[in-house]
Amino acid sequence: ELKLNLTPKHRVSPYLYMQFMEPLGTADASVDTAWDFIENEWYPEVIDKVRELSPSMVRFGGCFASYYHWREGIGPYDKRVPMINYCWSGIYHNLVGTHELIDFCRRVNADPLIVVNMESDGNMPWAYPKNGTVRFGTDTEAAEWVAYCNAETCAEREKNGSSEPFGVKYWQIGNETSYIPHQYGVDAAVEVTKRFADKMRAADPSIKLIGWGDKSKTDDSWCRRMSEVDEIDLIAFHHHFGSGLPDSPLVGTDYRKDPSLTWEHLMNAHKSLERHIEKMRADHGKKRLALTEGHFTLKGRSRNEVRSSWAAGVSYARCLNVIHRNSDVLDIATMADFFGNVWQVNALMVPSPLRFGNYGKPYLQPVGSVMSLFRKHQGECALEVSYGGVLDVTASITGNTVFLHVANTDMKNAELLTPDLGGREVDSISMTYIASDPSTEITPVDPDLFAPVTVSVEKDAPIRIPAAAVAAIEITLK
Repeated sequence: ELKLNLTPKHRVSPYLYMQFMEPLGTADASVDTAWDFIENEWYPEVIDKVRELSPSMVRFGGCFASYYHWREGIGPYDKRVPMINYCWSGIYHNLVGTHELIDFCRRVNADPLIVVNMESDGNMPWAYPKNGTVRFGTDTEAAEWVAYCNAETCAEREKNGSSEPFGVKYWQIGNETSYIPHQYGVDAAVEVTKRFADKMRAADPSIKLIGWGDKSKTDDSWCRRMSEVDEIDLIAFHHHFGSGLPDSPLVGTDYRKDPSLTWEHLMNAHKSLERHIEKMRADHGKKRLALTEGHFTLKGRSRNEVRSSWAAGVSYARCLNVIHRNSDVLDIATMADFFGNVWQVNALMVPSPLRFGNYGKPYLQPVGSVMSLFRKHQGECALEVSYGGVLDVTASITGNTVFLHVANTDMKNAELLTPDLGGREVDSISMTYIASDPSTEITPVDPDLFAPVTVSVEKDAPIRIPAAAVAAIEITLK
């Protein structure tokens, strides 16, 4: 029996379904694969699929931000300055810049989050590469970007075709500062973050600022130290994970040899996320937390195809439930990179060339399908849940509608769920779910393989959750 306390606990941020857009050079076509270079426009097929994915926020930046100069990506296309993608290799054309990002976000009804170049995060080989260019980002450059986006009047922005401000509310100062070789120590990072925050807030006092606070290999104090920085609102961290168990089969194609063993390892993966958030909770003070990147990182790196399997979809659902359980401190979160044509950590795959034969249709990876499902059936406030079975369940509420997010961790057997609503009378129940053999893998041949199904549920009967299913259940109360 599932016991629900229908008293709302706290508001759940809409930004727990963020997607992370970063130009990834030769590692993955990513941004380039969604851009029509002939028409200088986003492919409409991609826009349509992103609307189905329904991200609440789009983050632009990542490692790429540590050597990005935003002015190279504005103005007439023939005047833009191509740049070397130092982390991911190759040349970035800069045809997708600030205006194109804002246009994208408006089309898919997502709020932008921009990462600024914070002095290359202390990585001097990126700041001053061997080719003699300067990629070092200053606090003045960051503040001018804020003003360009948000000032009521900006001659430079108006010259480039946008008289109205973009209203970018969320800005991240630096990215993975504690991870990068040649990085700043925490003392320097705190000082630089404060200086950037002061200048950026002077350009727009209303913005929300995110500082980097994940630990380094040798220093656990980053989150605590950033929690003492009055100038920022949120603390960012990233989580990259495997199964956390010894002798993992999540390697190359080994995961295909023993589906039961693979399932066991994937059903354990969420535990490392629980531990990471627990550590951040211990040190965040009164700051809110922002998980601005998160996904499986396995041998075979981001191309390991176990992430195209439905077993990974169920595993990611468990991770999203961990995020929901910590929504009292988490304001921003994600469990996927965004789109591309190579990396299996993407939420959305865009085959290249996009319109080639029968295999050019964009499709959602399992993680994208689950994020879309939970995002579309999410309540405004979290609810307390008590349940001791094999189902992984979280709950939320809006008005008289209760929302359940459910993952069946049994790969072979259906489970019955009986919600105890404290005597409240039920008007109707519907369930939207995805269920498949856990070893099934999505490919461009069958891009709708993990499309959700919606069914009505009898009010007075237990809810049947199919084996290895991920479900979003809506219970309307009288």
